[in-house]
Amino acid sequence: MWNKATKVRRACGYSITYLSLEVFVMVISVGIDVSKDKHDCFIVSSEGEVLADVFTIPNTIEGFHCLLQRIRDCTAPQDKIKVGLEATGHYSYNLLGFLLDNGLATYVLNPLRTNLYRKSLSLRKTKTDRVDARTIASMLLSDAGLKPYTDTAYHNEELKSLTRYRFDKVKERAKLKSSIARLVCILFPELEKLVPSLHIASVYALLEEFPGAKQIAAAHLTRLKALLVTASKGRYNRDMAFEIRDAARNSIGSRMPAKSLELQHTIRLIRELDDEIEEIEEQIHSIMDELHSPITTIPGLGFRMAAMILAEVGDFTRFDSPDKLLAYAGMSPSTYQSGQLKNCYPHMEKRGSRYLRYALYNAAKYVCQWDPTFSAYLAKKRAEGKHYNVAISHAVKKLVRLIFAMEKSGVPYLLAA
Repeated sequence: MWNKATKVRRACGYSITYLSLEVFVMVISVGIDVSKDKHDCFIVSSEGEVLADVFTIPNTIEGFHCLLQRIRDCTAPQDKIKVGLEATGHYSYNLLGFLLDNGLATYVLNPLRTNLYRKSLSLRKTKTDRVDARTIASMLLSDAGLKPYTDTAYHNEELKSLTRYRFDKVKERAKLKSSIARLVCILFPELEKLVPSLHIASVYALLEEFPGAKQIAAAHLTRLKALLVTASKGRYNRDMAFEIRDAARNSIGSRMPAKSLELQHTIRLIRELDDEIEEIEEQIHSIMDELHSPITTIPGLGFRMAAMILAEVGDFTRFDSPDKLLAYAGMSPSTYQSGQLKNCYPHMEKRGSRYLRYALYNAAKYVCQWDPTFSAYLAKKRAEGKHYNVAISHAVKKLVRLIFAMEKSGVPYLLAA
């Protein structure tokens, strides 16, 4: 909207008449409820005028261009456009990329937050895609503290995908290793006392060829020795082969062909996962080398945990303080107080990113082992009578403050003199 005003100024004896044009900027809010095959959209102005009632677009490139055209038809060049959608995992990823590529300020909202906001608007238990689109649009106009999703955060998705994929693969491998322990307990329980761990190359090589006490007992000593020497790279010799075969001949292990087959297949699956995890870590390492993040200089913070932290946090400028970053991880204490009732032992909220929470917790444990400052801090908390997990949670807060400061300043970690 243009407000015209005529003014007259006298300068050097001349009368100059000109127009003063004052631009009125309107905020246009676009709420999008994302789903697999379609998206419901709603466009409203900051003055409450509905510019486009809820309409549906397909989850296709044609649908995306249709949405873009509707936004352009409803707005003027000077209008401030805010597009909001919920963080719905992979369903919103393609639409989010399209909006960012077209220069639209896009806000990715926490579904928990939008759910609480919707409930605050009405006592009725009404939840539909159309209602959600209106709720998101309304929330963009009412919450001035929201920060738009940045290109940095969007392109950071590559690292996030890799770190989460690795996390799932490692979890899958851990389950298979538990199966190995269960099967060995049935087929050759005495083996566990003869080796430092069941999950080493020499034990896997032995069990893959001889999956049970009965098979090992019947094996030729020369073959056992050759297998162990090769798999252990010379660590185990003829004496170890003789000891294992002797234990197998006196074993209480059962002869169960089905379990032996399961054991062989499980070992092969673990080896495949080892190769896949190694390949994923090479990709993560490549991205981390390009980022040159200062947090990798913290003693004990390996590239795996550092990558996971950076991937989950994304753009650090989204957070005004370390406390907000801690809340994002779901590691801030919950508080409940009403009248004379007050929770004396507040618990961790655990409402944020479980991946970030996992990375920070494990990173804190390793940093406390390798860094003297953190080690002394953990010892101090333990001396105060705090449980180990509680003491580590305090170390996590200290680590978050350090990471936040380092990412903001770009200064590497310096060991205390």
